[in-house]
Amino acid sequence: MPIEILMPALSPTMKEGNLAKWVKKEGDKIKAGDVIAEIETDKATMEVEAVDEGTLGKILVAEGTENIPVNSCIALLLDKGEDKKSLENYSAKSAAVAPKKEEKIISAPAISHHQPAASNQHSSAFKASPLAKRIAKEEGVSLSGISGSGPHGRIIKEDVMDLINSGGVLSGAVRRNSQEFSAIKNNNIRKVIARRLLESKQNVPHFYLSCELKIDKLQELRAALNEVAPQDEKGNPSYKISVNDLIIKAAAMALKKVPEANSAWSEEAILLYNNIDISMAVAIDGGLITPIIKNADQKTIQAISKESKELAKKARDGKLQPEEFQGGSFSISNLGMFGIDNFAAIVNPPQSCILAVARAVEKPVVEHGQIKIAHMMNVTLSSDHRSVDGAVGAEFLKALRRYIEHPILMLI
Repeated sequence: MPIEILMPALSPTMKEGNLAKWVKKEGDKIKAGDVIAEIETDKATMEVEAVDEGTLGKILVAEGTENIPVNSCIALLLDKGEDKKSLENYSAKSAAVAPKKEEKIISAPAISHHQPAASNQHSSAFKASPLAKRIAKEEGVSLSGISGSGPHGRIIKEDVMDLINSGGVLSGAVRRNSQEFSAIKNNNIRKVIARRLLESKQNVPHFYLSCELKIDKLQELRAALNEVAPQDEKGNPSYKISVNDLIIKAAAMALKKVPEANSAWSEEAILLYNNIDISMAVAIDGGLITPIIKNADQKTIQAISKESKELAKKARDGKLQPEEFQGGSFSISNLGMFGIDNFAAIVNPPQSCILAVARAVEKPVVEHGQIKIAHMMNVTLSSDHRSVDGAVGAEFLKALRRYIEHPILMLI
């Protein structure tokens, strides 16, 4: 009897997924542990390994099929000694999902009722078909330079297109794209992000606290640590610490001082996390994902730096495992590298807080009655007011400021 290959549940919350690609094809010999397909889950594209051995007899769900329920049959595996005849009358216990038809790009034709008068003058004085005139108006083409190839020298569509393709367009003319818009299909990641953000803004009472932090000493510490980094045989440093690595460490230490901010809301109780796991927002193709630096308060800055870079690469390659992005107790979103001066992030439920980090800029500050130039960085803490009060948020930012402006404390 053929063995059913079922749509796997690759995470505890997964109910359906997309079959991105078949790695094996019908007739291929399969061993346990072989990668047979790639499944797109809520957060990433993951490889699926075979559990049993045999021959891939029949693929029931084509690659590219979306919204396949977990545990539905996607293919049949022939056991040793079986051939395709055993598939003829076999009925899968879990019905397969029929592949969806390929969706087309949505477009709308351009409507050209209101065109420049100059173009009308160019097209009306010459014998041309209505279609040729319309194209000439839309593309800013003068009909005066066209020799008609239609009956009695009439200018037709092909004549106008030949001129356009050769670059004969009026100087300064406005050319309108006939396709009004293109549709970029939402993948599972984008759909999940949209749903979670909507739920967060609708159900979580956000409040925001902002402050500026002086990071000159933080930058000095970063430079000093990178300067003494051990080198390999090729002279490459074993680590390269970023400002974000130091912010992750500082936030973790601040949460240790103010554990009430390391929390989650539930109807029955406020949950205080016993571990400090920092979720860091990483932009990937089609969306955003938050890999986790676990127990960040206990790790060295060098270890955080190495781990954050490894997780960010795996995130962009779609290779994160569920345990590497599911969970977390506090989030950080850093847009400083994009030149953003300040912003407020949306809380990542069930967490209570997310820290938005902007760029550092040089500006004059007053210290002890004297004006000095310092590097200042704006941060904004977004919090769930049900579990974190304003005073708690302020205490967290106070502790964060102490570690950012006196970073030597992170090494003690």
